[in-house]
Amino acid sequence: MSTAIVDEALKQAESTKVISVGRGVINQAGSTFVDGLLGDRPCLLVADERTWAAAGATLAEELKAAGATLVDPLIYPGQPTLYASYDHAEEIREELRRTGALAIAIGSGTLNDLAKLASGELEQPYGVLATAASMDGYSGFGAPMTRGGLKITMPCPAPRVVVFDLDVAAAAPAPMAASGYGDISAKIPAGADWILADAAGVDPIHPLAWKLVQGGVQEALSRPSDLAAGIPEAYEGLCNGLIMSGLAMQVAGGTRPASGAEHYFSHLWELDHLGAELDPPLSHGFKVAIGTLAMAAFYEKFLARNIGATDLDAVVSRWPSWEEVEADIRITMSGALIDKGIAETKEKYVDANGLRQRLTPIVSNWPVLKERIARQIMPASELQTMLGQAGTPTRPEDIGLTSAAVKDAFPRAMYYRSRYTVLDVARELGIFNELVDEVFAPGGIWD
Repeated sequence: MSTAIVDEALKQAESTKVISVGRGVINQAGSTFVDGLLGDRPCLLVADERTWAAAGATLAEELKAAGATLVDPLIYPGQPTLYASYDHAEEIREELRRTGALAIAIGSGTLNDLAKLASGELEQPYGVLATAASMDGYSGFGAPMTRGGLKITMPCPAPRVVVFDLDVAAAAPAPMAASGYGDISAKIPAGADWILADAAGVDPIHPLAWKLVQGGVQEALSRPSDLAAGIPEAYEGLCNGLIMSGLAMQVAGGTRPASGAEHYFSHLWELDHLGAELDPPLSHGFKVAIGTLAMAAFYEKFLARNIGATDLDAVVSRWPSWEEVEADIRITMSGALIDKGIAETKEKYVDANGLRQRLTPIVSNWPVLKERIARQIMPASELQTMLGQAGTPTRPEDIGLTSAAVKDAFPRAMYYRSRYTVLDVARELGIFNELVDEVFAPGGIWD
């Protein structure tokens, strides 16, 4: 990806202004953080025992050499795995308040989110030294947090400075890169969803955000076996892809550039606490990988249909009223998800005239649109092979599910978010249930 594109993104980004990715960049990280974040402010390093050993002690020495003032670090136990619990964020926040310091998180998802939220609540910037290529949230805004028994994403700005040393990332436990690989693979069906939403006039594509994500996906996915083998050079594409994904979300002011329907499967399984009892818990990227394969297979079936021959008059005449849709949501969803499903789906629901207006450009421009989506999407079997080479789950059973459970998640995923995806297009065309059945028919990806 060109330097000019990244520079323009940093100008437009809400929070992040300095990104340093490469081999050995930890050795210049002291001056990077002093110049880009700390200035004359003291620094609080936040780590756990494992990330401190991997990179924290080195960073502390580099910061001292660059003239930074360090307060006593917060180093959490390495075992059991630290959870993103609000009480930990409060602890970090109060230490920052007491010392007047700015935080630098040393770690991956949880430590980054805790320092991000603590700093955000004090309305001050922070930085992160990434230690694993495990997810795309390093440069993203918001922090998923457990509070009051519920997991919610709490608003807070992204880091001012992100440093990602490829040698440190390559030395991390292999499942962490495998998780990041699953997360980056989601950008393939997510991009196809955005193409459809753009064509329907629902959610126009943001050109810079699109380039930031889609411009690096193929390189990020290109060396799965080398990633699994821990070869540092192979991590450059993946690490850059993950960082650019978060940056794109800042530029676009939302998560559309980085996620589509494939992420809704993961969210639903996370709400069901799938793998939460494991140590470490089942990763977000592992769940996303199965959702990604499900959506890649769904797209194959969708593209096999002659959407251009659709009888729009017949489709519109069959379109259910909002009352009928709400009744179906009440049957499909359960518990607190019923109200969420109703609210989210009502936001994207249109009447018969609106349906005709939304589907007409998709149907009338189908040959061109089909070709564009086909270039974006990857065959499910090919993607499944690459995920397996990276050590990422490729079958529902790999994450404690069955094919039937994934099939059952499709209608719930459709109702889960207001974001317009291929699941909505299929439902509006009246072919949703047929396509889901085809995905799980004999000879399918998980047969």
